[in-house]
Amino acid sequence: MIGRLNHVAIAVPDLAAAASRYRDLLGAEVGPPMALPEHGVTVVFVLLANTKIELLHPLSADSPIAKFLAANPAGGMHHICFDVPDILTAAEVLRGQGARILGDGTPKIGAHGLPVLFLHPKDFDGTLIELEEVKPEMEPA
Repeated sequence: MIGRLNHVAIAVPDLAAAASRYRDLLGAEVGPPMALPEHGVTVVFVLLANTKIELLHPLSADSPIAKFLAANPAGGMHHICFDVPDILTAAEVLRGQGARILGDGTPKIGAHGLPVLFLHPKDFDGTLIELEEVKPEMEPA
């Protein structure tokens, strides 16, 4: 069902400093900050040859990332994201097997302008999983 690893998301207390470390210390290509009010975050993507790192910072105190950072002040891995070819079919299969989808179960549009869903971490060994619908023709070669 899942395809390639789309990205690993890391919550960070200082987005500009984190982006600078990836760019200046590791020599990575770093994209611009993007505010995603529907998700309560600002993100920066670190572009790698085989995947991406998504740096997350809260837009407000009620953001889920603000709560994560309150519990983990230094930041840390927040979730991993996998591509799926059809998010509604994936959700149906997962629900049928007992997996819980966070929120109301309706896909939202994510940072790449594509539908996303999050799976409950208690169903996946303590790891929050994001699924992003990426059609096979959209995947990088």
